[in-house]
This record gives sequence, C-alpha cells and structure tokens, in this order.
Amino acid sequence: MTVATLSRRVTAAIAGTAMALTLAGAAAAQDTTIKMSYNGPPEVTKNAVHRFASNFKELVKLHTGGKIQVKLYPNSQLGKESARMEQVMTGPMINVASLAGMQSVFPEIFAGNAPFMFESYEAAHHFYEDSAYWKQATEAFHKKTGAYLLEAVEEGGFLAFTNSERPIRSPKDFDGLKFRAMDESQVALYKAFGASGTPIPWTEVYTALKTGVADGQMNPPMYIIIGSLQEVQKYLTMAKIQYSMQFLTINGSWMDSLPEAQQEAIRRAADEANVINRIWVEAKVQERVNFLKGSGMQVYYPTSEEMQAFREQGQPAYNDWLSQKIDQKWIDVAKESAQKANEMAASGS
Repeated sequence: MTVATLSRRVTAAIAGTAMALTLAGAAAAQDTTIKMSYNGPPEVTKNAVHRFASNFKELVKLHTGGKIQVKLYPNSQLGKESARMEQVMTGPMINVASLAGMQSVFPEIFAGNAPFMFESYEAAHHFYEDSAYWKQATEAFHKKTGAYLLEAVEEGGFLAFTNSERPIRSPKDFDGLKFRAMDESQVALYKAFGASGTPIPWTEVYTALKTGVADGQMNPPMYIIIGSLQEVQKYLTMAKIQYSMQFLTINGSWMDSLPEAQQEAIRRAADEANVINRIWVEAKVQERVNFLKGSGMQVYYPTSEEMQAFREQGQPAYNDWLSQKIDQKWIDVAKESAQKANEMAASGS
C-alpha cells in the first residue's frame, strides 16, 4: 500500500464521520470509559505508539459520539508487559503489546517476525491487513485468549543494526560481537551470525552499551533516538531486519457487550489511527537517519546481494528456533503470506 493510498483512506475516513456519529449515537447505551496502556513516554513527536494511542482515543470519541472515552496510560503505568496482557484478558482494558508481551500467550505471533521478511513497507502492510497468516492469527488469538487482536501498529520503521566496533555489511562482520537482545528470537538471530545475544531490559540498554556489556543492538531509528543510543554507538546498518510493530489488543467480553455500531466504530478508529501512524512514521524515517548521521553515526545501506546473504543465513536459523516453540504450519503460512505480500507490493496491487 502506497502513502497515496493511505492518504486516500484517511480522507475517506474523515468524509464518513457524520454517518458514523449518527449510527453510534442511535445505538449507544451509556457513556463508558476504558483504560488503554502501552510502552514509552507520552510524547507524540518521539513515541509512535503514543501518537497512535492519542489518535485512536480521539477517533473512538468521534465515531461513538462521545459515548466511549479512552483513558491513556503511557510508560507502562498499569504494569509490565505480562501483567498488562493478563489485564486485557480478564477485564475491561485496551493494551498495546510488544512481541515480548505477546510471547507468553500467543507465541505464534513470532512467525510474522522472521528477519528480512519484507522488502518494503507496502509488503508489511499487506501482510498485516489481509494475508492468510493475519486472518488465522487474529482468529487463533481470540480463541486462545478471549481478547481481540485488532491491529499491528507501526511504530518506527524497520529495525536496524547498531554497534560500537565496526561497520556491519555482511554476516561475517558479526563474528565475536556481543549484542543486546530484546527476546529469545533475537538471541537466535545473533547466534546464526556468529555473535552472542543477551536479553537486556530496555531501561538498561544505554548503560550496557556504554560500559561494554554489549557492543550493539537492533532497533528502528525512532528508538535509537528515544534511548540516545547514538551517544554510545558508532555504526548504523539499515538492513530492514524486521518490521517494527506492536499489537493492539482489547478485552473480548467488554467488546462483545457493546452495540454492534460501537464495536464497528472502535475497529474503524483502530484502522484509521494505524493508517495515520504509517504515514507519519514512514515520512520521519529519513529525517531520523539524517539526525543520527549528524550526531556522528556512520550509516550504511546494504546492497541487494548483501541483504540476500543476511536473509539466507539468518532466516533459517530463526525459523529453526521457532519451530521448537510453535507448530510448523504457522511458519509455513507466514512465509507464503510474506511472499505474496512482497509480490503484491512490487506490482503496486
């Protein structure tokens, strides 16, 4: 999906607001407020998840005629990832969960996060909107948890490698380096490249890089800037490692208790807020890379041949690790869906 297509969707969404208000107002029972929790600071210029949440809040209010109010709780105020996932499964709650938050209840979500899976943003959009994998994942998540999985919220572009030792242009450049990992999947990826990976909480990443506990890490440019990691990292490799997203989840019992028009209003608000986020995030990526370059980082964009080398060495190792945790069918359908998504994006479909 191109930015122009996204823009048309936003325009169409605004044009339909009057009708949505009429339907929501007619079906509304009584005013209600629901909590929404997520990671990161309440800064719309830095934290894309907060920007998404802020837009979602206003769009829900708009499309329900003010009958449903969303109260925001940034910075994990309602608990760590596992606690918030438990809350969204057991009571009225909306939660934006990272992969770390999803892994304990729905590890199948990792099948959509294989490294070097997408060739473009448009391909990732297709995958997380209308692919066979996404359809099966949303249905399975609801069946397993009782909650709804509504959106893969774009939060910062593609992940990139950073380190303080040397430029990374091929898998062999990882040899002997120590990397901070967000979760086990990243540990498996680093191991495939000959490096070591150690899970380190986000709050400790800057210190770990500064003191040499870790030589590098991977994150999209947005999080590199949020964490001021450019102060302790010299090399940046824009390798389109993984699509950076978090997942909008909502308590199923609460959602099902709403009139149908309000349920549709919430789903619509989620989709529109995510479309708006994609436009903003993708427009900001180059600006952020330029900022990092201006801060002293050396930026490298791998060639197609180098990307293929990363893919051939990293993806099988990741999938071997994942096949020990989930049914192989999830890996297969995700791979097939990603291939179709890349083909659709390349053809402009």
